[in-house]
Amino acid sequence: MRRNRKVKILATLGPASNTAETISALFVAGADIFRINMSHASHEEMRRLVRLIRNVEAEHGRPIGILVDLQGPKLRIGEFAEGRIPLEIGQKLILDSDPTPGDKNRVQLPHRDVMESLRPGARVLLDDGRVQLRVIKNAPDQAETEVIAGSQLSNRKGVSLPDTTLKTSALTPKDRRDLEAALEEPIDWVAMSFIQRPDDIAEVRKLARGRVGVLAKIEKPQAVEQLDEIIELADAIMVARGDLGVEIPLEQVPGIQKRITRAGRAAGKPVVVATQMLESMIGAATPTRAEVSDVAGAVFEGADAVMLSAESASGEHPVDAVRVMNSIAEAVERDQYYPMIINAQRAEPLATGADAITAAARQIAETLSLAAIVCFTSSGSTSMRASRERPTVPILALSPVRETARRLSLVWGLHCVVSDDVMNIDEMVDRACSVAHNEGFAAPGERIITTAGVPFGTPGSTNLLRLAFVSPDGHSGM
Repeated sequence: MRRNRKVKILATLGPASNTAETISALFVAGADIFRINMSHASHEEMRRLVRLIRNVEAEHGRPIGILVDLQGPKLRIGEFAEGRIPLEIGQKLILDSDPTPGDKNRVQLPHRDVMESLRPGARVLLDDGRVQLRVIKNAPDQAETEVIAGSQLSNRKGVSLPDTTLKTSALTPKDRRDLEAALEEPIDWVAMSFIQRPDDIAEVRKLARGRVGVLAKIEKPQAVEQLDEIIELADAIMVARGDLGVEIPLEQVPGIQKRITRAGRAAGKPVVVATQMLESMIGAATPTRAEVSDVAGAVFEGADAVMLSAESASGEHPVDAVRVMNSIAEAVERDQYYPMIINAQRAEPLATGADAITAAARQIAETLSLAAIVCFTSSGSTSMRASRERPTVPILALSPVRETARRLSLVWGLHCVVSDDVMNIDEMVDRACSVAHNEGFAAPGERIITTAGVPFGTPGSTNLLRLAFVSPDGHSGM
């Protein structure tokens, strides 16, 4: 199954899409990788969904990626005696550790690490930013705040801390249990929520031990401030615009999205743009014009993947949402301005042999109008370098490691094929021509270019570039 676009689609599974039939329909409609949100899924449900996805993968004969998204620290206030309270600008509100139901003067904040980290002047945002408090003074067990925005507050509303870096890890005990359960299953990516510092990523990498790719969700200003260090440690990045838009002024989010997308591409790390991309399709059969422009903007920017959240997880039209996103992406990539915009953002190759070979392969393929670039890759690094170049010709990623092919389903432009390893250059060229022909990328008489690392099977050793003709029988005409 060949996609007619290069940006990938990440679809979240949930109550509206948790059957084998719907997952298969989502894949056919355009979903390349599926997200399981551990904020809502139990271990049993996660395992069931993984089995269903792998069955769909076997049915269609194409590698499919699975991302398990850890919940991260969810901060919430306690409850009020009457369920809610009215607020006035300038009034005082105490946040304390007392579990007694609150009133107009106080409410519980059952997170001691937050109390210890707050400082005078810091903002406390409640209910997705609808209520804003400023800390006047604080102690280990309570903080006196002043209301600076909001008219009412009700039970168990979420807490955001844009000016405060917590001392504790972003990996909660629940996350650890969820991660351990997920690593027992054939998944490909794990996403970490609410990270604040590079050490948060290092902690997950230590636990994962290379078994999955680690995706860092950028949704806090503290993470934006240390973006380069986080990108260096993570395997992929997500622009999580929902929570980012709560803690950072909304007008700054588009610029931050562009910054993250370009920084990820320069580093050769996949970038996912997420949250509210087709939000109206949770209930409507068609998106708004603004939503179409939003998806198009992410594709024009060169994001590796665009994500559907509630649209595919709990919406009324999950398959239609994927189909619409697929259509938008195809239209953008056919636009006359798309190649110019993508090329203008191309980063200079690093001073390494692998980067030089990959950049040369892209330039040769475009100059000679070749049918495809074929990358032999064990770890995925060769094909990810090719993707970083954003060539106009298709990229085939051939890997003997099924897990690598699945993980690469998140990466821009890669058509992944699980293929036996090759033993010599002649076999490599013949295999490349055969796969390119069989997968519908190269007709007899057309040329392809192949990149690989010699000796074969050595991760990260891209050092070979070879041109070849596809013969009438679909093999190498050398």
